[in-house]
Amino acid sequence: MPFALKQKSVLPGFGLTLGFTLTYLALIVLIPLAGLFVKTATLTWDQFVLAVTSPRVLAAYRLSFGAALVGASVNAVFGLVVAWVLVRYPFPGRRLVDALVDLPFALPTAVAGITLTALFSKNGWVGSLLEPLGVKVAYTPLGVVVALTFIGLPFVVRTLQPVLQDIDPELEEAAASLGAGRVQTFLRVLLPAFAPALLTGFALAFARGVGEYGSVVFIAGNMPMRTEIAPLLIVTKLEQYDYAGATAVAVVLLVVSFALLLAINALQGMVRRREEA
Repeated sequence: MPFALKQKSVLPGFGLTLGFTLTYLALIVLIPLAGLFVKTATLTWDQFVLAVTSPRVLAAYRLSFGAALVGASVNAVFGLVVAWVLVRYPFPGRRLVDALVDLPFALPTAVAGITLTALFSKNGWVGSLLEPLGVKVAYTPLGVVVALTFIGLPFVVRTLQPVLQDIDPELEEAAASLGAGRVQTFLRVLLPAFAPALLTGFALAFARGVGEYGSVVFIAGNMPMRTEIAPLLIVTKLEQYDYAGATAVAVVLLVVSFALLLAINALQGMVRRREEA
């Protein structure tokens, strides 16, 4: 019986590259995360529950996840507007505006935090205008939202731009010729096309916001039970040599973030399947 010849791949070396990929991911991602769980396992169950459910920790979780959710939602709306304008409308200075979108990527987070604090503090350019209106941004939860919105915008814009560029404007013209209004065209023609990309940008902005530290720590004020974020609480526990407590808080942060990202990815898959159907 002749042996079946194995069909060669166009790109050889699959086994070698797959092994390298798995090894690299294990060294960079899996082993550090496993160490996090191993260190947390040194706590008893009662100690773990006590470490992750204290009022101060719960307040930090609420602020981190809540501010990240609000910031990502704001970016989902206004990031879509920015991406749409950059793709569809030629105007003087468009390249400059397009480059400014990437500024939060290039700017060190500490510099971003100091800059936002200087702008929105009581004596800052923007804060001095908001203060008479009774709006206080710096050293409040609102300041945390502002910082997370600032650093999350590029994720939404850069995720949406390629998709919006691939949408043929003739689709809108065809919808208009068939009697569809602008709202109908947006909801039934355009939104299904870029909804998966919008969800991806939202998920990326949310994930970045949950773990953000440098740009938030300056403008937040870091007051326990009020403006203390979960990453700062982890750093505080590390400075107090409470390594097990720090890893316990980090494990909860990791598990909840991962679960939310899985839910968003599942929703994204449902949108894609509905679009294909």
